[in-house]
Amino acid sequence: MHLIPTQDEVVAILRETAALRVGHFEYPTGLHSNEYLQVPLALRYSQYQRILTVGLSRLLRAHPEIRAAVKDLSVVTPMTGGLPVAYGLCEALRANQVYWAEREHDEPLRFRQFMEPRRGEQVVICDDILRSGAKLAELKKLLEAYGATVVGLAVIIYQPTPNTTDFGSLPLYYLAKLEASYYADGTHCEMCQRGVAVEKVWL
Repeated sequence: MHLIPTQDEVVAILRETAALRVGHFEYPTGLHSNEYLQVPLALRYSQYQRILTVGLSRLLRAHPEIRAAVKDLSVVTPMTGGLPVAYGLCEALRANQVYWAEREHDEPLRFRQFMEPRRGEQVVICDDILRSGAKLAELKKLLEAYGATVVGLAVIIYQPTPNTTDFGSLPLYYLAKLEASYYADGTHCEMCQRGVAVEKVWL
């Protein structure tokens, strides 16, 4: 295993832990795909969580601005699902703190009481995966509304969809980029047309 895991090494971990599955899947958004990826299935094993988050931290440390700010840096994640990545990054970087946003029902993301960004605070947003980027974009907007400065995005896996948010010049760090076939709905899905059984999955 390399100090920064290669694409093949990351995929091997995902397959070994059944985090990456091949088949015919329908997401809650209605998208159909030939792959389903649930990174937390890999992160539940401490040795893999450490390998992946330490590797990702090394990519972040290579960025001069992040390396210079690391003692005051906050690692923030949308929702609690990204916490294994956030805590792993914070420990490996020796960053300042970790916190997260939450959502109740269909309300916008918010921070818990007394867990709010400071004006001028430098933040890396992290998560286990970037697909559409909708949650990450919402979190970025929320942080900036408090006056925080987002200096980078960090995810274990980058798996873009046809509608992935464009974050412009904001640096994006990831260990592996996975390409999957996406179809807007069952009408356009090649697997549906071939009669392949579909499995509905959560995000």
